[in-house]
Amino acid sequence: MDPRPHYEAVVFDCDSTLTAIEGIDELCGALPSEQADRVAALTRAAMNGEVPLADVYERRLAIVRPSAEALRVVGQRYVERIVPGAREVVGALRERGVEVGIVSGGLAPAVRVLARELGLADDTVHAVDVCFDEEGQYLDFDRASPLWRNHGKVEVLAALRDRRSPLLFVGDGVTDLEARDVVDRFVGFGGVVAREAVMQGADAFYAGPDLGFVFDLVFGAAATSPRSRPAPPAR
Repeated sequence: MDPRPHYEAVVFDCDSTLTAIEGIDELCGALPSEQADRVAALTRAAMNGEVPLADVYERRLAIVRPSAEALRVVGQRYVERIVPGAREVVGALRERGVEVGIVSGGLAPAVRVLARELGLADDTVHAVDVCFDEEGQYLDFDRASPLWRNHGKVEVLAALRDRRSPLLFVGDGVTDLEARDVVDRFVGFGGVVAREAVMQGADAFYAGPDLGFVFDLVFGAAATSPRSRPAPPAR
């Protein structure tokens, strides 16, 4: 019998954490190479903490202008490129009564596709929604969401922790690291991209490529793991 969990809730970032891609980069596939390169550079700068997220978020979407169909396709790409161990870990946590959610600066219509694949309800997804016209063409994004700017995840995760604690948060970027002080433990995941600032600032850092270590953190290595491989060493 598995022991009681060390955490009542586990929250994951989406891009480069649950899935091996960045949604905004996928949306650039149909753009001219110069525009696509510009968006990719903006994304890297924001995720590495070189520029504020809010400085690039609106600029990226003004270039990309994603339709409802384009976001559905990105959601399917999220599923196709799901990180090893994500399905097993999320399923095992939920079976044992641990609340699982996603907090992401990504676009909610795409993130929800991945969440449903993992068996998560839409109300467990916290991401930036998008407004479309009657034909499904892009109009704007939800500017009331805190998640399109720096420290937005701090606000969302603090509210989640008030409801369910202790809470473990797993992510890859600097905007994830910002939330370290409002969760009980922030674990950096480098299985897709290893960012120096996250490696240095996280409570623990796992190089991946498998998310199976999350189960061990929640239940202890002696519990019946959903995967046979041992967790990678922590920093």
